[in-house]
Parts: sequence; structure tokens; C-alpha cells
Amino acid sequence: MKWLIVCVALLPLGSMAKVINNTDPNQPGYNPSSQRMQSQMQTQQTQQQRKLQQDQQQQSQQLQRKVQEQRDSASQRVLQTQPGATTAPPVQQNNN
Repeated sequence: MKWLIVCVALLPLGSMAKVINNTDPNQPGYNPSSQRMQSQMQTQQTQQQRKLQQDQQQQSQQLQRKVQEQRDSASQRVLQTQPGATTAPPVQQNNN
């Protein structure tokens, strides 16, 4: 008997969930405002993903530039410390 009461009590909740998730305009309970909200959320998510990709790309490029600068600097130091080098090593500035 108790399970019957529980089932009857939960029945309206099940039908409400169906109405909320209904995105088919040909079905009863279709809610265009929820459809718009879902569309807006998808658009925002797409924009956020693009922004994240751009940020990651910029960070990667900055890191590549920094590594290349360090390589160039190290190469210069090696060349200048070789026997027969005619120029004095440059004074390095600390950019940190």
C-alpha cells in the first residue's frame, strides 16, 4: 500500500520533467523560452571554448619565443667564449 502512495506522489514529478526537457515544437509542452536559453548557453560555451583556445595559442607562442630567445642567448655565449673570439661578452640585463 505504501509503495502505491509513493508512486502516485512521484507521478506528477515525472510528467513535469518531460515538459521541461521537451524541445520538439510539435509536442505539447514545448517551451520556446527554454529552447532560446539552451541556444544561448550553447553559444556562450562555444565562445568560451574559442577564447580558451586563443589564450592557449598565445601562451604557447609566448613560450616558444622565450625558449628561442634563451637558445639564441646561450648560442651567443658559447660562441663568445670560444678560443679566438674577438669580441667581449655582452653585459646581460636581468629582465625578471
